[in-house]
Amino acid sequence: MEMLCTLRSATEAQRVALLQAPERLEDFVDDDEDFGDPKGSAFLELDIGEAWHGLQYLLTGTPWEGSAPLDFLVRGGEDVGDIPSEEGTARVFTPAQVQALATALQQVTQKTLRARYDASAMQAQDIYPGTWDEPEAEVDPLEELLSYFEELQKFMAAVAKRREALLVHIG
Repeated sequence: MEMLCTLRSATEAQRVALLQAPERLEDFVDDDEDFGDPKGSAFLELDIGEAWHGLQYLLTGTPWEGSAPLDFLVRGGEDVGDIPSEEGTARVFTPAQVQALATALQQVTQKTLRARYDASAMQAQDIYPGTWDEPEAEVDPLEELLSYFEELQKFMAAVAKRREALLVHIG
């Protein structure tokens, strides 16, 4: 089963509503539920697909650990409901946490990410999707991760500027 990651802005009211009604998460992610918040229909969204785990590794140097706020793709925030682990995760972050994350991401350089990239180590540590050392890849995995990282920086800066919350959904 593919595990894809979507990041989506949310108003503070939507963040609270998701925590109170986690059964409505799927409708929220599918844009069928805005919890009655008219500002919520103007959300921002970024799909980073299968790159989430590689980005986690480059940002923190670890597959599942790291320091906040840069470990946000796999940890932190508040769980939305009780999703079985094989089905993924959904976590929400407050506007203040988003501000800290956006600031931290702006301080990360491509030089740092390039230095952490090690296809063999990523493969050995089972970094999803597990195709880091394929010799005939159509796209250079590092360049693809760096491209996603640039988009991630822009996205988080925009969400922070709007002073909104964030949903990180992997599923």
